[in-house]
Amino acid sequence: MQQKKITLIGGGNMARSLVGGLIADGCVPHNFTIADPDPGQRAKLVDSLGVNAMADNRAAAAGADIVVLAVKPQDMAVAASSLRELDSRPLFITIAAGIRIADLSRWLGYKADVVRAMPNTPALLGVGVTALYADAAMATERRELAEGIMRAVGSALWVEREDLLDAVTALSGTGPAYFFLFMEHMIRTGIEMGLAPDAAQLLTQETAVGAARMALESNEDVATLRGRVTSRGGTTEAAIRIFERTGFFDSIRSAIVAARDRSVGLAEEFGLE
Repeated sequence: MQQKKITLIGGGNMARSLVGGLIADGCVPHNFTIADPDPGQRAKLVDSLGVNAMADNRAAAAGADIVVLAVKPQDMAVAASSLRELDSRPLFITIAAGIRIADLSRWLGYKADVVRAMPNTPALLGVGVTALYADAAMATERRELAEGIMRAVGSALWVEREDLLDAVTALSGTGPAYFFLFMEHMIRTGIEMGLAPDAAQLLTQETAVGAARMALESNEDVATLRGRVTSRGGTTEAAIRIFERTGFFDSIRSAIVAARDRSVGLAEEFGLE
C-alpha cells in the first residue's frame, strides 16, 4: 500500500480523512494526488497534507494504481466520464451512495475493477464503519487494497451482493443521524425536567458512548444487555413500555426501510445519466 500511487477525485471531508488516515499508517504524501475544481481547496490540501493537487481529473489519475471517486452521487456521471478508458486501468473505489458498478463501468467506457464502499460520517474521526462490495471475479490483491484504504478511517466488512449496500446505506450510512435525533430529544427532555443544558447534554452524550462501548466489547447481544438493565417494575421497564405502546419500534423499522428504498430510487435516478 505504501508504494501505490493513489488519486482521489474530489477533495472533500471524506477524501481528506482517507488520505490523513493512510499517511498516518505510513503512506508517503507525494504518492497522493487529489483533483478538485476549487483552487482554495487545492491549496489547503497541499498545505495540510503535503499531497499533490490539481484541477484536471484525467491528469490527476494518469498512472494511478488506485482511483477513489469521492464526489457526490449527482456528480458521479461527469466525474467518471472524465476518466473514460484510462490507459493504466486502475482499481476504482467509489464512496458515493447509490451508484451501481454497471453504471460506473458504462461511464468509464469498459468493465473496470470497481469496489463500492459505503462509509459513514464517524469515518471523519477515524471511527467509522464501511461496507464493501466487489464482483466475485476481482483479484484478492485488489480487494485487499480497497479494504486497507477504508480501514484507514475505521472498520470494514464485505457484503455478498451489491443490492445489500442499499440496506447498509439505510442502517449505518444514515444511521448516525438516527442516534443524533434520539440524543437531541433526550437532551431536550432532560432540560424540560429541570437539568441545566450542559448537564443534560453531557449525560446524554456519555451515556451514548458508554452504551456503544458496552455493545462493542461484550460477547452478548444488545437484547441481552438491554434486558440486564430492565428490572421488573423499574424505571427502565416503565420507559420501554411507553416505547412499545406508542409504536416506537415499528417507526424505527419503517424509517430504515424508507431510507433503503430511497437509496434504490437514487441509484435508478442517477444511473440514467
